[in-house]
Amino acid sequence: MLTADVLVVGGGVGGVAAALAATELGASVILTEECDTLGGQLTSQAVPPDEHPWIEEFGSSRTYRQFRRRVRRAFQASAGLRAESRTDPLVNPGAGWVGSLCHLPGVSAEVIGQMLAPARAAGLLTVLTEHEPVACEVAGDTVRSVALRDRGTGDLLEARAPVVLDATETGELLPLASVEHVTGRESAGQTGEPHAPAEGDPTAMQAVTVCFAMDHRPGEDHVGDAPEHYAWWRAHVPSAWPGPLLGWRAPAPDTGIIRTYTMLPDPPDDPADADALDARRQAMDLWTYRRVLAGRHFAPPANDITVVNWPMTDYWLGPLFGEGDEEGRRHTEGARELARCFLHWLRTEAPRPDGGTGWPGLRLRPDVMGTPDGLAKRPYIRESRRIAALTTVVEQDLATDVRGDHGAVEYPDSVGVGCYRIDLHPDTAGAGYLDISSLPFQIPLRALLPQRVENLVCAAKNIGTTHITNGCYRLHPVEWGIGEAAGILAAFCRRRGTTPHRVATDPATLEDYQSVLVRQGVELAWPAGHRQAV
Repeated sequence: MLTADVLVVGGGVGGVAAALAATELGASVILTEECDTLGGQLTSQAVPPDEHPWIEEFGSSRTYRQFRRRVRRAFQASAGLRAESRTDPLVNPGAGWVGSLCHLPGVSAEVIGQMLAPARAAGLLTVLTEHEPVACEVAGDTVRSVALRDRGTGDLLEARAPVVLDATETGELLPLASVEHVTGRESAGQTGEPHAPAEGDPTAMQAVTVCFAMDHRPGEDHVGDAPEHYAWWRAHVPSAWPGPLLGWRAPAPDTGIIRTYTMLPDPPDDPADADALDARRQAMDLWTYRRVLAGRHFAPPANDITVVNWPMTDYWLGPLFGEGDEEGRRHTEGARELARCFLHWLRTEAPRPDGGTGWPGLRLRPDVMGTPDGLAKRPYIRESRRIAALTTVVEQDLATDVRGDHGAVEYPDSVGVGCYRIDLHPDTAGAGYLDISSLPFQIPLRALLPQRVENLVCAAKNIGTTHITNGCYRLHPVEWGIGEAAGILAAFCRRRGTTPHRVATDPATLEDYQSVLVRQGVELAWPAGHRQAV
């Protein structure tokens, strides 16, 4: 049996932030992850950061800013960079228009390793990759231990700690520990949310995406045979779609108006030219959308590398969890097959801006993904099981059309801040996009805590949100903030000999905990005058 002060199950963005935060305060931590790579969205899922407009100035914690600085420094250590790119303090490695820090997943993995290295060297951190939780020992309202299975050998290992953090991508500990939780979408009667449907559906979960990285090699032929189910996907027309999913036309998430996307590999723009990048965004150019390496940062120019996480690769034929392991594996493979089919369409049938058809020179980059087939190691998961929490964040707390000029609800137990639109992708029960304006918000401590179980803290997308508000609490910097708050809470409880619930319910203890958060560089509120809608 392994023991520590804190057990963090799940090594994604939230789990990494939790382990880093707890060990910085001297707590010993066991960090487990089912994949062979830490970092979740940033690495094994290959999704460059989605962030709010003020991320370079405020609206994140000290450690998240440190992570971002380290990513830039790692990129600027690359051989062959132009002088302008090497010295730009705000360089965007991919010059992608989804955010200001588009970068290769391997850079995130390297930086995460560097940030955790001091704790590992000091003996405070034990990392178990390729270990998945399979059972929990529970006594009353306390999780006593978690059984972990080595995915390679099948061996079981028991891990125990006074505080257990569930930082898994899909809230795996919640059913294992019999923690009350929900899945899918709630009804308007349950939450009172303006955009909630009349009937709830626990199977209605946001689409997942299997991302892949590619570059373009003009004159080369990488087409190969069509995937097994290409004909089916080529003919598939989703509800509310103007035609086949494998096409350039799709509904706009915020308006439903049909818009036409385009793609131009390796555009000649200077990666530092903000106007050129904005023109690509206005044109809905998908090549530059999540581009993670802009070749023109280098002299002579190199090939761009872009990550495909586009409307055409969203998979919503069924959920990856909640219906049994076999059903989940079937849908996971379905999402991977859709990715392969879309790439084949790009190579063979996609209309080009020059009037031609297909780019046979599109090449998968297994070296970027760290996989033999060039697809991401794990699907990009947008929605998790969610606890029945002491506080549940609802649409009325932060939606612009509800709150107006009042700003989002302010929580006295704030443990961090975040900002993103309420962004829901089509779901497994047939609902389309929901993309509405929201206001910069806070993360309430009570949303991280189950109503009953006393020593389990949620540290990822499994907190007390609804199907709707999960749409703005699920992105990289917010998940980092949730994990960091959970890690600091666990270390604080260790020092004080108390429990997470007592911290949340005793005003004096809560104030002491929030003081620790502030000392550790966590922002608990938005600056005055910066509460406008996004």
